[in-house]
Amino acid sequence: MNFPRYVVFGEALTDFILQPDQRWIACPGGSCWNVARAGARCGVPTAFAGTVSQDVFGDALFSQAQQAGLDMRFMRQLPHTPLLAMVPSTRPPQYFFVGDDSADLHFDPAALPAGWMDAVEIAHFGCISLARQPLAGRLLQVARELAAAGKRIAFDPNFRSPMADPAYRATLVEMASMAHFIKVSDEDLTGLFPGRDVRTGLAELRRLAPRAALLLTRGAEGMTLFQDGRQSDQRVFAVDVKDTVGCGDTAMGGWMASQLLYPDADPAWHLRYAAASAACTAAHDGAYPPSAEEVLDLMKQPLTIGTRRREIEN
Repeated sequence: MNFPRYVVFGEALTDFILQPDQRWIACPGGSCWNVARAGARCGVPTAFAGTVSQDVFGDALFSQAQQAGLDMRFMRQLPHTPLLAMVPSTRPPQYFFVGDDSADLHFDPAALPAGWMDAVEIAHFGCISLARQPLAGRLLQVARELAAAGKRIAFDPNFRSPMADPAYRATLVEMASMAHFIKVSDEDLTGLFPGRDVRTGLAELRRLAPRAALLLTRGAEGMTLFQDGRQSDQRVFAVDVKDTVGCGDTAMGGWMASQLLYPDADPAWHLRYAAASAACTAAHDGAYPPSAEEVLDLMKQPLTIGTRRREIEN
């Protein structure tokens, strides 16, 4: 039986976004769910390991996961309420979450298909799923088991208000210590390390995760990859920006897809693939997961707008 090479653990939810005319628009979403769809669309056998509700919101999440090509053996619908993200503002981003006993909290690792752990190569964890109990505790235990089995761990904190709870600090420290890959934005750093600027927050995260390749995203300012004692900088690709929702998630999924599809590639190639993935998403409305063909086509833009590399101190 074939199992996915890339498994993404965490939350899927429904975003309710307040429009200028005061209407609320419902959109399937969730950072981890977006990451998984990006990996699948890039051509990597991928699963989203999570649970959603048995209603119109869960149906939409389940359907779009199928459309993206995810391995649906890892995703379940349960008779619990949906997890909702209320977004009263997108500029600047403002969120709050509704889901005290929602379906995501009832994820059971024992329900995953037998033998999946032998096949997985990279497992992703992140966002509010690691700050919502009892889900967080279950996911941490899965991450520990995977790390002990020699699997590569990807971690995207993706800071949101639930992570401001002091109890999340221990989770951050443990996940960073296990991670082989970490994506973090400049805004994440100021949330994760309050009172510090981006530079000192980044230094603290690198101290917590000494072995991890670390991808720093800075919106329109581009991305920087810290790996193997080197720093690679990538400017944004020139696209007609429609929406930036989900760009960071797609960058993460694209980065991991590149690791699996092109294992012998230079780190700068993986960085460029991540940036092109994010740019493809920005060229569409919503958290659009681009195909591998779309990403590779955009990567054909001249390298003059691409990467530069320099040695850095460890």
